[in-house]
Amino acid sequence: MVRTEEIRRLSVAALRIFCVAAVYFASGRLGLLRQVAIEGAVVTPLWPPTGVALSALLLLGLGIWPGIALGTLLIVVTISSFHATDIAIIAGNALAPVCSYLMLRRVGFRTELDRLRDGVALVFLGALAGMLISATVGSGVLLLSGRLLPNGFWSTWLAWWTGDAMGVLVVTPVLLVLCRARLPLPTGRWAEAAALLVTVVVVLPLATRSTVPLLFLVFPLLIWAALRFQLAGAAPCALLMSVLTIGAAVEHTGPFAEHDLIAVMVSLQALNGSAALTALLLSAIVTEQNNVRLKIEQACMELAEVVERLAPGESANRWPGEGP
Repeated sequence: MVRTEEIRRLSVAALRIFCVAAVYFASGRLGLLRQVAIEGAVVTPLWPPTGVALSALLLLGLGIWPGIALGTLLIVVTISSFHATDIAIIAGNALAPVCSYLMLRRVGFRTELDRLRDGVALVFLGALAGMLISATVGSGVLLLSGRLLPNGFWSTWLAWWTGDAMGVLVVTPVLLVLCRARLPLPTGRWAEAAALLVTVVVVLPLATRSTVPLLFLVFPLLIWAALRFQLAGAAPCALLMSVLTIGAAVEHTGPFAEHDLIAVMVSLQALNGSAALTALLLSAIVTEQNNVRLKIEQACMELAEVVERLAPGESANRWPGEGP
């Protein structure tokens, strides 16, 4: 019986690892659809696998890290021929989300993202700090192996770091929201949700493709989504906005036309980073305030029940504002 239970446990663990590897690989192939070449190195403005990896660690635990390494290996061998130095890149890509996960665990991060401190931790520890590892290791390996010229190191490092960080900022919140979603969905604000969806579908393509500078229109939509629907509304809006702006930037259309690659990358990452921060932190603040209000209302109800038990009938017969 003990042997059977051990086999079942190992089978479940192996299945989780292979599932994480498959999702990691699939998201990587999607990310490579919008790749750019900087000094001979292939980078992406948004690297979804980092968000997949960190989400898997937060939801399933540290034991699924081999799936991250396996997924990275599959992506590497499909991009180009495998080199011995690619082992270091695989290690760096696996180590970065693991370190982000450990730092988030250290500060008591909650996957509900219902506190401002959780949003700040995900931004600065999960995205900005943790992804320094993969960018530094990856760019350093390319430089030492001769596949990257010295004058292209910092531009490649910056593009690698921002792409990995954006994957955490944009993809991780969406996956955490999807894992908490339950059916049937609440129907209290379907009309407003439909209005928001229609507005997003109409405005975002216009703002990201128009030659007239209209990119600022994305922020009222993100604020609307965060204030009314919190992370469940803001995270998908930020993801859609990021995908559309990356498409326009890679194709050099709309507001990104007639700019060189460096200027396009700087503008793109500044916009995507600002939008992701706005969506994540504002939704966390609103959720935290709503939770505080609910706790106060619950405390008032409990206090009223205590008063009713101590002096039954008196509170109902007393006029409002009347003293004891």
